[in-house]
Amino acid sequence: MSTIREIVYQVLQSGYLTLETEEQLRQMFAVRYDLDDIEALTRLQQATIYGQVKQQSRQLVPS
Repeated sequence: MSTIREIVYQVLQSGYLTLETEEQLRQMFAVRYDLDDIEALTRLQQATIYGQVKQQSRQLVPS
């Protein structure tokens, strides 16, 4: 099983955060995390803010 940090690293490398990965991170963060995980999520949040990572949930247009 991957850690939150590993998943964040993969997303940062690919530049894309899928809905599935976003949900996986939510579930993992709900049950276990440490300071390194919080720092990794902060890096991911900053990357999405600055456009370095595209977020699939932000690209979906309601029909």
